[in-house]
Amino acid sequence: MTADLSQRIVGFDLWHLELPVVSRRDHGIGSVAGTVEVVVLRLTAEDGTQGYGEAACWSVFTGSPEASLAALDRYICPLALHRPLVEAAGMMEAAARVVAHCTEAKAALETALLDLVGRVAGLPVWALLGGCAQAEIPLSVSLADPDFGADLALLDRLRADGVGIVKLKAGVAGHRFDLERLERLRRDHADIAIRVDYNQGLGPAEAAACLRDVATFRPDFIEQPVAASQFALMRRLREAIDVPLLADESVFGPEDMLRAIAEGICDGVSVKVMKAGGLRRAQSVAQMAAAAGLSAYGGDMFETGLGHLAGAQMIAATPAIGLGCEFYQARYYLAEDILAQPFPIREGRVVVPPGPGLGIAVDTDRLARFSRRTLTREAA
Repeated sequence: MTADLSQRIVGFDLWHLELPVVSRRDHGIGSVAGTVEVVVLRLTAEDGTQGYGEAACWSVFTGSPEASLAALDRYICPLALHRPLVEAAGMMEAAARVVAHCTEAKAALETALLDLVGRVAGLPVWALLGGCAQAEIPLSVSLADPDFGADLALLDRLRADGVGIVKLKAGVAGHRFDLERLERLRRDHADIAIRVDYNQGLGPAEAAACLRDVATFRPDFIEQPVAASQFALMRRLREAIDVPLLADESVFGPEDMLRAIAEGICDGVSVKVMKAGGLRRAQSVAQMAAAAGLSAYGGDMFETGLGHLAGAQMIAATPAIGLGCEFYQARYYLAEDILAQPFPIREGRVVVPPGPGLGIAVDTDRLARFSRRTLTREAA
């Protein structure tokens, strides 16, 4: 049967979700506890096929869920109504112009479009993005609990599950606490690969000395030690240490990557679907980094399994992302995910689903249970 990509989008639904989490997490730019909030989008085609996307937001980083909900409902999703699936690229081009910023909302639209087209065509999203270059992706899990004992208990669980990479969130409770945790990890878990992420947590005066100390523990890399806008300082810090320095908040999309390469601020980059504004723009960031001889890994926001699926499908089609991914929230941080089946992790690696679209369905009962607000729009 031939896929009918001429059929039109006839409606969309939005859910603003509030999902319980299992612990507090401290990052350089803020803390999260109790719950996280995301916006889920569902697009419906004429034949009843549906595609899902997620806007995973953090107000101190990319934006707020309220902003994503409003952007999707008022500006972005109406662009898709009445239009045939074959015009998905044109819809994304229009979405880029209709509202500034709102990268998470634009990512939700592209994810839902790719999921919908993939399900209609019987193809996984990675096939729509260029083919599968890596069917399994090494998983890294972040340690960010202010109670380090709780993180050590999590580490025991991770090791039992075959996870071999952790990333220590630093720059929150003082330099001595960071060094003590690194000493403990290196002493008791020498076989675990360690990465360090400051999330902009260091000031200009202290950054160089702190990074030199951390570099003695030979982490795989040190990520975003200072404020996103401090490109010149990032360059100087990169030159001052012999451990790779990665950019996260300094690089959202291809435009920032171009500047980061030109100014030599990093040895690699965290690529995130949510901050790039979609899967294809995230691919472009990674490909630009690779062309400049820089590394890349797949970062995440506070996502559900739905957001993880988008990232995993993107990485599967992007061999330039060679440092693994951080898609652990659904399995290790949310009290309950929204996917109908568990997000697929096996022996410390994310297994990219081979089925059509994103590969796993969303549990609509959980959407209803965790929803703070639901909106339904149909084509007039």
